[in-house]
Order: sequence, then structure tokens, then C-alpha cells
Amino acid sequence: MLITVTGVDRPGVTSVLFGTLSRYRSRLLDVEQVVIRGRLTLGVLAEVDAAAEEIGRELTEALGPMGMRVDIETAANAPGKRALSTHAVVVLGSPVTATAISALAAAMAERGANIDTIRGVADYPVTGLELSVSARHLTDSADAEMRRALAAVAAEQGVDVAVERGGLARRAKRLIVFDVDSTLIQGEVIEMLAECAGVSEQVREVTEAAMRGELDFSESLERRVATLAGLPASVIDDVAERIELTPGARTTLRTLRRLGYHCGVVSGGFRQVIDPLAHELELDFVRANTLEVIDGKLTGRVVGEIVDRAGKAVALREFAGLVGIPMEQTIAVGDGANDIDMLTAAGLGVAFNAKPALREVADAALTHPFLDTLLYVIGVTRDEIEAADAEEGLVRRVPIP
Repeated sequence: MLITVTGVDRPGVTSVLFGTLSRYRSRLLDVEQVVIRGRLTLGVLAEVDAAAEEIGRELTEALGPMGMRVDIETAANAPGKRALSTHAVVVLGSPVTATAISALAAAMAERGANIDTIRGVADYPVTGLELSVSARHLTDSADAEMRRALAAVAAEQGVDVAVERGGLARRAKRLIVFDVDSTLIQGEVIEMLAECAGVSEQVREVTEAAMRGELDFSESLERRVATLAGLPASVIDDVAERIELTPGARTTLRTLRRLGYHCGVVSGGFRQVIDPLAHELELDFVRANTLEVIDGKLTGRVVGEIVDRAGKAVALREFAGLVGIPMEQTIAVGDGANDIDMLTAAGLGVAFNAKPALREVADAALTHPFLDTLLYVIGVTRDEIEAADAEEGLVRRVPIP
């Protein structure tokens, strides 16, 4: 029998239901319960030693006074073990519209993928829904095509969509690295330094070309740093004090540490600026470039090997090796073309407000300016975040314009 109980949620419903079933030596096969805005839906699949009419009458007599409705369906053969969903699809938006969900569901249905469950994971700073999806028949190429189709629909509907394989692999991530400029922090440090040197426009043009993938990063870095020659080294400290974190960055790192993640940054920026920030944020790893300083002035050069596109991926692998974590259990987050190798190497690559070149290769692309939306992609809910924060007296929602 499939027994479905619906009504306004209240204490005692579950106890009464299973107390009644226990008198018939019922064997439970499956149970699901959900409460949406105080409305309960509780479904029980069970083998019951009674006729449907008899058990229905008794359950209605027991639960009716509690304001609950009971519906019963019977089948000669109960279905087999519930299969595990193959994919998790997270939809983020402000808002998420019914039209968007309809279009995404249609795109999945066209490819034979079925939505098993939907749950809300966030109401702040964006709305987040997590869809558990079954698509066992998909080949690797068909899987990739479905991801592209969902990304296209998401772009049309103005929402973000992240598609991951379901199962343990999704919950097994244990190391995360962030790009710094325009990812962990707002803006580009080298442009802030360029303001001090009066060469902002020149540096910004080179930066944008490099982030679009039109210019080799090492060459672009050398050209930009050369414009800083002669600046007093004290400018570095001034810029470091002006850095602003991306909204949600502290929440993200705090939550990841609670989950046992190793956290680090890999940046084409500069250690003199990043190291104090990394210490404040309690990061485990830092890889970045070092500005050369002689006699208290910037020389316009960097010291040592440049952390470029390839170097970022190397750093991620080295960090993973240091803590004994396989690459499948790593996450990389970035925004520019120089992050492509790093995101491709990671078990989960996330493009954050990224250039097109990076979005094309990323597993997930986030376009809202809140870094903590990343947490919803890996299966953490807003309620879980705020419950953990509440224990430390940190609950605070900042109004969003």
C-alpha cells in the first residue's frame, strides 16, 4: 500500500500513523516526508496485513481529528529498491520563475532525464532549488550535451544552473582554491596599484585582454608590472588596506572550514597584498607572485617563477598532494581565462562572474555577485549555514538593494 497523509503539520501525526500501522505488523518499504510552509505531505510504502478499506478507515479515524487527509493506493507488487539519482541540478535566481523551471524541466525531459525530487536550498541572497535527477542512459557525450542545453536555457531565463553527478562524489570534496582578484575580493589589485602610478587606463586594457584570453598572462603581467617601476613600497600596504572582500566570502570560508575543507588561494596577483588577507581568513595555502622591491621602491619586475595559467593548475595539484586529497575531491573557483587550466583540473570547476572563455569549460557558472551561492552548488542549504552561524552568534542578513 502507498499511504499518503496530507494536512497542516503538527506534532504527533507521525506517531499516530506508525502506531496504527504497527498493529498490523506492517513492513516499511519506503518513507518520504516534506513540509512546505507548514503543510505536511507524508508518504509511506508498506506491506500491510489488512485490506485497504480496513486500514483506510482506521487511519482516517485516528488522523481525521488532527485535520489530516489519508489516501491509499494498492499494488499487487511493490516496486523494487528506490534508485539513486544520477545528477544534482541546482538552480539559482533572483527570482527563480515557474517559466525557468518549466523550460529546464522540458530540456531534461527531451533527453530522457527524470526529476526525482525538488527541494529548496536557499532564500537568501538568491532563491535556490536543488533537483535530484535520474539520467542513467546518458552516454558521456549525451551528458555533456544535456549540460550545454541546460546552460543555454539558464542564460535565456536569467538563472544560474549547476549540474553535478549525484552520489557520494558530490559530498566528497575536501579542498577548495579560489582565484583572488574579482573572485575572493572585489576588483583587481594591480589596477589599484596602477591608480597610484597614474597608469590606470593602460593597465586596465592589458588586464582585460589577458582575462579574455587574447594575451598570454605572463607577458601581460610583465607589461603591467613594468608600469609600476619607481612606486614606493608603502603603496602596497595602502592598497592592502583598501581591499574589499566579495559579498559572502567570509560566510563561504567559515562554512567550508566547518565542513573540514582545506582552503587556499592561487593568484596571479601579489603575495605582499594577499598574505595579510590569507592570515586574516585563516587560509591553508597561498600561491601568488612576488613584486621585487629594492631600496624601498618597486622595480617593475616580479621575483621568481610567474604564477600563470599553467602555474595555477600546478599549484592546485601540489596543494592536493600535500594533504593527500585526490583531484576528484577538489574545487577551483575563478573568473578569467588564466583560470581555465585550474578549473579543468579540479573535480568541480566553478566560474564566478566569469569571462566567456572560462564559462565554456566550467562545471558551473555563477553570475550573481555573492560568493556564498557556491555553497548551494555543493549541497549546503541556507538554513544549515545560518543554524551553524547562530551557535556562534553570527546570524545577520544584510539587506540587498
